[in-house]
Amino acid sequence: MHYFICAGEPSGDLHAAKLIEEIKIADSGARFTFLGGDLMTSAAGCDPVIHYSRMAFMGFSEVLRNLRTIGSNITLAKKALEDSGADCFIAVDYPGFNLKLAKFAFSKGIPVYWYISPKVWAWKEYRVKSLRKYVRKMLCILPFEVEFYRKHRMEAVYVGNPSLEEIDARLREAPSKEQFCRQHGLDPGLPVLALVPGSRKGEIRNNLPIMTQVAEKHPELQAVIAGAPGRTAADYTDAGEIPVVSGCTFDLMAIADEALVTSGTATLECALAGTPQVVCYRANGFRLSYNLMKMILKIPFVSLPNLIAGKKVISEMLVHLCTVEGVDEELTKILPGTPGRAWMLEGHAEIRARLGEHGAAQRAAEVITTDLKRK
Repeated sequence: MHYFICAGEPSGDLHAAKLIEEIKIADSGARFTFLGGDLMTSAAGCDPVIHYSRMAFMGFSEVLRNLRTIGSNITLAKKALEDSGADCFIAVDYPGFNLKLAKFAFSKGIPVYWYISPKVWAWKEYRVKSLRKYVRKMLCILPFEVEFYRKHRMEAVYVGNPSLEEIDARLREAPSKEQFCRQHGLDPGLPVLALVPGSRKGEIRNNLPIMTQVAEKHPELQAVIAGAPGRTAADYTDAGEIPVVSGCTFDLMAIADEALVTSGTATLECALAGTPQVVCYRANGFRLSYNLMKMILKIPFVSLPNLIAGKKVISEMLVHLCTVEGVDEELTKILPGTPGRAWMLEGHAEIRARLGEHGAAQRAAEVITTDLKRK
């Protein structure tokens, strides 16, 4: 079989590369044409039609500035898909671009499979109409997504969450607390409070001052800031005397005793590492932004750990709720010896159980190759 795959960013490149490896095991005659990165290149043994470095545009202004490039990429991708004679099209996340390719593939009679669902369950639910029309099977990596898609009369399969396997591998390779502290000039005898203010300048600007002021209320904890890739010392001017360690956010969360984490994928990583946390997300607009967010979002929680658990495991201090006093109150509830800490650790175990076993890419490959044989 000939598989055409599109992944438009680094995380998609990683997940798609593993999927390619598993497809090759399930289908010894597998051939590939793809849009992606270096990991997919290594797995497939050929070069991409377009490297994701020419595709990964984030935010409205960046997309607007690169409309001509995006249009050119779509045209080239459609031609490559048609010329390849592919037996299927596999979209890996990246919804804006992949939905256009899915529509084109459908028009050419090419079955479409989607691995790593777009987050239409959170917002832009109107896209489900197009997904239902063009996608043969949705391969979900979050358990609650299956019910969502079935409600919309789509065929959906939960294949497991690749992050679980990746995080467990990183945990096996992570340094011990003593090793980490000595490497970064910290005191291994003191408990560590990880401050993870995000990767974007705006996130750091809004969240770091709250986090550092909360840390100052706990001199018994050794606060350490996770410096994001591509950020400079100038981005952390609000850090004061708190040390910043760069390029090792996951290792810091893994050895930390507690963490304050800006909402995002880091919250799931932190939960799977077993570190109690408070989710923080300060933004401009305060209560108005919060009320607008509640109107737009179709979900009861924002953080992935709570969404997976289906209940509040982690406190979400969002927008106007993200104050020094509010975050400090929630942090105090999860310090060692508190009932809140025990409750959260039980929640972490439940999240792991809900995510299931390793092998998401293997199960996804089996679903796709088996379905194609029946076609």
